[in-house]
Amino acid sequence: MIIKGSRYEGTPIVEVTDAKGRQVAAIGIRITPRAPAGFVHTTTDNDRLDLLAYHYYRNPEKFWLVGDANEPLDPLELLRTPGRHVLIPPDRGTKG
Repeated sequence: MIIKGSRYEGTPIVEVTDAKGRQVAAIGIRITPRAPAGFVHTTTDNDRLDLLAYHYYRNPEKFWLVGDANEPLDPLELLRTPGRHVLIPPDRGTKG
């Protein structure tokens, strides 16, 4: 069951075959919507996606908003690359 307001709402449920040959239901691929940046954050050596989400949204579980707004982002890259510019989109108010 997908919670109303979730970022997965509207994503199709598909049938796939698991490693044992069984048909199981799975969430299909979620198309990442284009997210305009509200801010540009310059990373420091202490930044993590959950900490950025807490700083900007007061909710560390919204780390995925930051991930969706940027090119594919390795969370560890934030720690390895201080000075990187990370786009911070507005809070969409969804539940994740």
